[in-house]
Amino acid sequence: MRRRKKKQHDEHMDESWLIPYADLLTLLLALFVVLFASSNVDAQKFNAMSQAFNQIFTGGASVMEYPSPVPESDLGEDKKAEEEIPLTVDELEAAKEKDRQELEELQSKVNGYITANELQKQFATELTSEGLLLTIRDNVLFQSGSANVAGKDEGVARELSGLLEMDTPRSVIISGHTDNIPISNASYDSNWELSVMRAVNFMKIILRNQNLDPRWFSAKGFGEFKPLADNDTKEGRAKNRRVEVLILPRVIQ
Repeated sequence: MRRRKKKQHDEHMDESWLIPYADLLTLLLALFVVLFASSNVDAQKFNAMSQAFNQIFTGGASVMEYPSPVPESDLGEDKKAEEEIPLTVDELEAAKEKDRQELEELQSKVNGYITANELQKQFATELTSEGLLLTIRDNVLFQSGSANVAGKDEGVARELSGLLEMDTPRSVIISGHTDNIPISNASYDSNWELSVMRAVNFMKIILRNQNLDPRWFSAKGFGEFKPLADNDTKEGRAKNRRVEVLILPRVIQ
């Protein structure tokens, strides 16, 4: 009996599974790119990365074909910055201590001026965690209800401006404060406005000193909302009416 010969067929393996497999690999690689870039991400890099993924997932290119969403030059700059910025705890504490010593020297300089001009009742200094604070009673500079520095006191402001000259500039915030008695004149609707304009006008006189850079100065007004003393007494209200000059530290405390 003759055996039947088996028909030979050219059978091909079904390779349709490669498509979802390739997609899975693409997604995994995309995930690794995201994780890597997240440690160095900024707005520019994020936008570049977003554009890359947009191209990938809309069929424009694969991850393997697309250039790195984080430019090589940026990676180099980030690495260089990481090498330069970190400070040890000891180095940071040393920088803070040096900064504080500079502020103490400046405080001593200001106190010397106050003593020499017998201004102890009108001026006070304090070294705080926020910086060196110089407090000036409002009646030293201003008439009641006015934000204009009295002519006789402009010399005081000019003298103080000289004390603010530093080899390396520091940020200086000048703020105005009032008591809680409502103001009633045609110039200002509130103590807030009065306090702001006092700070601004005092700062203008300080900045007539051309050795000072205006970019380091700013003015604020707090009205009656940051009192030093009880507004129920005459003495307390007098303490609350003041201008403050805050010289900031260079190192965050």
